[in-house]
Amino acid sequence: MVIQVSVCGPRDCTAEDERNALEVGRLLAERGAVVICGGYTGVMAAVAAGARSAGGTVVGILSRPDREHANPDLSIVIPTGVGEARNNIIVNSGDAVIVIGGSWGTLSELALAMRHGRAPVVQLGGWRLLDQQGDPVPGIRHATSPEHALELTGLWS
Repeated sequence: MVIQVSVCGPRDCTAEDERNALEVGRLLAERGAVVICGGYTGVMAAVAAGARSAGGTVVGILSRPDREHANPDLSIVIPTGVGEARNNIIVNSGDAVIVIGGSWGTLSELALAMRHGRAPVVQLGGWRLLDQQGDPVPGIRHATSPEHALELTGLWS
């Protein structure tokens, strides 16, 4: 069965997040993985562009009920019409979840992935979650680079 990796991140991202997403997409495609993302701008657009540049397949799970504003680098577009509930579909579709950058929507995807036991969950940049004692929340694997993010998924070991 083909490996599917969900990549989540903000639509308004930093230049560093964009570069990381582009590289994550390229690396995933080179390894034959299907990329699942939200299908619009920012991290979603960058990961799609990176995957497509390497001949990969990218599935965009859209919040809207139509294809309007869908990223042109998507191979497959799935309009859901369910708004942010589509975040659940995105994280549940991956054999691993890579979170790049931070925003409220991205945080919800990370939380859903952790809540549903979608292992592994890898974070590259973005917000750091701390427990009530101020310690990092266990279970989230923190990557230092796109290559490290793929390594931490454990899918190609």
